[in-house]
Amino acid sequence: MGARGLIGSWRESRQALNARIDEFLLLLWKSVYDLFFVCGKATIFFGSSVRLAFQRPYRWDELVKHMEFVGNKSILIISLTGIFTGLALSYQIYLGFNLVNATNLVGPTVALGITRELGPVLTGLIVAARAGGAMAARLGTMRVSEQIDALEVMGIDPKQYLVSPRVLAAIITMPLLCGVFDFVAMAGAHFLCINVLSLDEAIFWDKIQLWLDPGDINEGLIKAGAFGMTFASVCTYMGFNTEGGAKGVGEATNKGVVYSMVMIICINFFITNMIRFYYAVAGIQ
Repeated sequence: MGARGLIGSWRESRQALNARIDEFLLLLWKSVYDLFFVCGKATIFFGSSVRLAFQRPYRWDELVKHMEFVGNKSILIISLTGIFTGLALSYQIYLGFNLVNATNLVGPTVALGITRELGPVLTGLIVAARAGGAMAARLGTMRVSEQIDALEVMGIDPKQYLVSPRVLAAIITMPLLCGVFDFVAMAGAHFLCINVLSLDEAIFWDKIQLWLDPGDINEGLIKAGAFGMTFASVCTYMGFNTEGGAKGVGEATNKGVVYSMVMIICINFFITNMIRFYYAVAGIQ
């Protein structure tokens, strides 16, 4: 192959590489745009749905039913996740603090990490995958099978009947589930630190009481409620606006869960800073 052939081959390979890079960047931009678009539409959808929840006829029976689905049926998986999170986190923190002979700080460090961050975030991710996916799939199936259209024909507002109870149920039950997660995780941490690592139990709890404030627990509960609002709004929006039959239901469920998880991770940072800023202004430690 001559010099011209080598140059031509190099140019073709470079053009192919540039085309792939352009395709990747366009796909990335489309994904980011879709995420922000869904976020905005879900926010509007949430506002209209919650407003309808306080208009007659009230759907209290539906609210209680969905609270049982989102809350009670998530306790087992939340408890399993919480206990192993407490075990793993306390052990890893013990290994680090043992290097500098500061094992007395294992308890408060675990407590702060669980109540502020791990409790609400992991609870939000788990319940979004379980209950949020079910919301999107159920509403999507009702949309493609024209059951939602039938409700409109009968004069029933589908948002008030189907969406509002689900969103309110998620907002109400998520802080409760976060509290269960915190309790079980601390029980696991206590078991490992006291019964396995042989730390002093009195010092363990004394340091937790010294460093852990009610504001830290409240921060996690507030974030859990916000995460419940997030995944319920996104998943119900995706399911309510499903198109394309069974394939559309699957895509709506997948997008609802994925977008919910990404948004929970992202807004966690902003909510944390907002709460910390409020505590600083209000003089709360």
